[in-house]
Amino acid sequence: MSIIEVKDLSFTYGVGTPFEKNAVNSLNLSINEGEVIGLIGHTGSGKSTFVQMLNGLIKPDSGQVLLNGSDIWAKPKEIRKIRFKVGMVFQYPEYQLFDQTVYADISFGPRNKGLSEEEIDKIVRKSAKFVGLSDKLLKQSPFDLSGGEKRRAAIAGVIAMDPDVLVLDEPTAGLDPLGRDLLLSQIMQYHRDRKNTIIVVSHSMEDVARIADRVMVMNKGKLEMFDTPKKVFSQAEKLESMGLRVPQITKIMLSLKEKGFEFSDGILTVEQAFSEIVSLLKKEGKV
Repeated sequence: MSIIEVKDLSFTYGVGTPFEKNAVNSLNLSINEGEVIGLIGHTGSGKSTFVQMLNGLIKPDSGQVLLNGSDIWAKPKEIRKIRFKVGMVFQYPEYQLFDQTVYADISFGPRNKGLSEEEIDKIVRKSAKFVGLSDKLLKQSPFDLSGGEKRRAAIAGVIAMDPDVLVLDEPTAGLDPLGRDLLLSQIMQYHRDRKNTIIVVSHSMEDVARIADRVMVMNKGKLEMFDTPKKVFSQAEKLESMGLRVPQITKIMLSLKEKGFEFSDGILTVEQAFSEIVSLLKKEGKV
């Protein structure tokens, strides 16, 4: 069942000026309830503009965004309600944090829903736990946190609103490999528990290959591909022509296959590659 449908969606910046730029051009797609979508594209491909139209931060010049079958702009005065259903975490979390303590920041969404203090406290602590924030950090100012902690706090604040769709713009940018893996694992655990729809915008092909059910590829405001990671990343030449690449491990395994090693197509993760190599070695009696 579709939770989001996009019909002929278009948006242009700076109309009638020398800086006019068509950011999104006649986009059509459908996203199913419970899917994890990876969104990739080079800088300026329209990714950020597209996701900001999903919760009404940007109003399209033409076309529709349907949430559970209803146009989100059908009642413009109620667009704020959409932002509780489609929650967004921006690439730079310091722009999203504003209150005196991390606890107060995370509680902003539930408090605006009119929940009791007991319910708010339960939601805040559960959301913080999901992203790995300790009770000690909840008492601190969000501006005293590290970059990684700020990102976790911003994610917790959106999770606390319990959105049906969670949009994450570059959630692992700037994190070290261990921090990136941990945050992705926590996001996926949240997805398994909540069973909502998650859209992850990322420049990391490895992250997208690891978590996505389907991958959107945007190029010059248009949707070039929308398919499984295996099918998308099997088109290495097409991706490279758009300034993108396949996951590094995929490239390595393709190179080995060209040298005559019998590996399966569409290897996207280190774990898959390890399994393939062990299987080949066993077949040749070397394990």
